[in-house]
Amino acid sequence: MMKNPVWRVPLLTLLVVWGLVLVLYWPTASAMAAIWWRSDTYAHGLVVPPAALWLMWRKRAQLATVTPSPTVLGLLGMLGAALLWLAGDLVAVNAVTQFAFMALIVCAVPALLGWQVTRLLLFPLLYLFLAVPVGDFMLPHLMEWTADFTVAALRLSGIPVYREGLQFIIPSGSWSVVEACSGIRYLVASFTVGCLFAYINYQSLRKRLLFVGVAILVPLVANWLRAYMIVMLGHLSGNTLATGVDHLVYGWVFFGLVITIMFMIGARWADRAPATPWMQPPAIGTAGARWAVSVVLALVVLGVPHALNWQLQGQVHQGVVQLQPVAAQAGWQSTPPPANWVPAYEAANAMSHAGWVGPSGERVGMHVAYYRAQNYERKLVSSTNVLVRSTDETWVQVSGGAASTQLGSEPLTVQRAELRAQGSVLDADLQRLAAWQFFWVDGRVTASPTKAKLWGAWQKIRGLGDDGAIVVLYTPASQRADVADAVLQSFVRDQGAALLSSLRATQSRQ
Repeated sequence: MMKNPVWRVPLLTLLVVWGLVLVLYWPTASAMAAIWWRSDTYAHGLVVPPAALWLMWRKRAQLATVTPSPTVLGLLGMLGAALLWLAGDLVAVNAVTQFAFMALIVCAVPALLGWQVTRLLLFPLLYLFLAVPVGDFMLPHLMEWTADFTVAALRLSGIPVYREGLQFIIPSGSWSVVEACSGIRYLVASFTVGCLFAYINYQSLRKRLLFVGVAILVPLVANWLRAYMIVMLGHLSGNTLATGVDHLVYGWVFFGLVITIMFMIGARWADRAPATPWMQPPAIGTAGARWAVSVVLALVVLGVPHALNWQLQGQVHQGVVQLQPVAAQAGWQSTPPPANWVPAYEAANAMSHAGWVGPSGERVGMHVAYYRAQNYERKLVSSTNVLVRSTDETWVQVSGGAASTQLGSEPLTVQRAELRAQGSVLDADLQRLAAWQFFWVDGRVTASPTKAKLWGAWQKIRGLGDDGAIVVLYTPASQRADVADAVLQSFVRDQGAALLSSLRATQSRQ
């Protein structure tokens, strides 16, 4: 294309704008690349951009037959992506800022080269979005499905199973479905390669969608079978096989074999690529001024979020957080916490962990993690802020759900979880806890991480800072679940107003 004078200025202009995106949004790009490098799940991101560029290069003959032309709608698309990046950066959501960064790269093509070029490059451009490392939100569902299938298959095999949450016991030992067992690595890898395979080998949209669907279903089922076979290997070998490093080795070998068979079968129905008809190259023109204006406008669009962000960051409170005490109400008194468990919340500006005893002797623990001047390492809503880490050797979360209560005059749905001390699930003496969790942001409470993020952004845009807190209430749950919930209901009813007053007082001390 560079041999065609019509393409020289537009192509150089596109490269200049892509360079500006990379420079101005370098922290986002480097953070995304760091995830590719250190994460086995998202390592495919290292090959997605080169693959997309290769797909674009394959279109060079067709591209040489069209005339590139800047479009205003493309610039509006870049503006939308830039504002999306600003929204994500305000609340430090990597997935949003990285998606917006990739959208800036993609929208620069219609903005500078026009819709004819964009239509020819549509798949390679959309393929770039697969480089954005998202998918952790699927982990709980994938782990649950893996456990469901494994337990059902074991029972069909005649092996008795006792299950609690993601842990289960069979006569030969105990097993647990952890994050590595979720199959997300297989799913992401299969989907990424499957999309590329379908695009290259099929011309029919129906065939392409069908193969991509198969590329999603096959790794899911393969992972379930892998988990079942690993447990069976361990059971039949007296736990001498498939219990250590070979556990993962067997998984990858099995997955590689299944995916290879899938591609071999898919190749049998490959379509022959149609011959590209020869077309007269566009006439040489002189339109350098249009692209010069486009670069200036693109620079303005790319710079707007940084200017707004700089102004908003100046309004964030930077003072040291001093958590204010919660006043005792309605017969509740301070006491040591009822368990040696502490939620796994990271990098909070201040934390408090206290115990309470009620008028009837009921015991409640309260953990508050307070955040201010949030960034990507210290933020209220984060995938690393969990009740129990999967690697915790003392406690394990065995169930999750929701519970309804009322805080002040407002109804509130909280995240509910049941925790158990590590040990045999058959041990009736293991300590158990019922835990409620919710967020306090912009003077309001919610259990929804999405609402917490949106409220936090709105609070920051209004110049009110970014203060927020996570509150966890918990109580021993050795009895029925409704009894533990009743204790927490009573505590929220009696102490809820004092808790909110404490958080508001903490926010006002800047």
